Amino acid sequence: MLYNKDLRKEIAWMTWHSKEGHIPSAYSILDIISFLYEDFLKINYKKLDSEDRDYFVLSKGHGCSALYAVLKKKGVITQKDLEDKNKEYAKLATHPDRTKISGVEASTGSLGNGIGFALGVALGLKIKNKNNKVVTIIGDAESNEGTVWECSLLASHLKLGNLCVILDYNRSCDPTLPLPNPKKKWESFGWDVKEIDGHNIEEIKDTMNSLNFSHNSKPHMIVANTVKGKGVKDMENNYGGWHSKVPNDEELNKIYKDIDSYE
Repeated sequence: MLYNKDLRKEIAWMTWHSKEGHIPSAYSILDIISFLYEDFLKINYKKLDSEDRDYFVLSKGHGCSALYAVLKKKGVITQKDLEDKNKEYAKLATHPDRTKISGVEASTGSLGNGIGFALGVALGLKIKNKNNKVVTIIGDAESNEGTVWECSLLASHLKLGNLCVILDYNRSCDPTLPLPNPKKKWESFGWDVKEIDGHNIEEIKDTMNSLNFSHNSKPHMIVANTVKGKGVKDMENNYGGWHSKVPNDEELNKIYKDIDSYE
């Protein structure tokens, strides 16, 4: 079953209209982000800077079209914002900018930095003895960055049980530097690790709701097995062909049809 068909269409349209984007990278994380904002994160959309909010950091910033589509659905950004994407002085760009978009916690795009930001937030909340949750999504190719593993060691050492890192394991790293058996790797760093189908909403829900976000426990790693380009057959696992490709008019219409007919 394919979830979030309308959001997938919006991501494709956004990329076509702005002449820039990373559709497959957005599609592999869309179902997770949609669940987080719909059913998991504690966020007051009328007071986005509330100190009681949960924090979400998209470390793999090039997949931000998924975040933009979800934030628009939640009323944080507007259709006009999507139409202005990548224009001079626009709120929305190739990577998310926290200085321009309410509800975006960190400016990301330089891979390996978002997880460090999330760790810092989690540590600050622990010091203040606050119960806010911190969730971040990293990419598997992003895991080539040394900062990812520095953070994994530090978070385990500090027992940041209020931190959850979700690995978008769409295998985009395989052609260059594969990441075999990430579950075993993160367990060896002292994390509580679970593995899921990153496109199965019920599985995402059950796993996230089972986590213990208490202080002084192991931090959490969710290895989400995903498909790059999920929802469009020509795009799925086509690592080089569609990574940053902008669809033309004919391709956009075909994407819409593929999404509608996807079982």
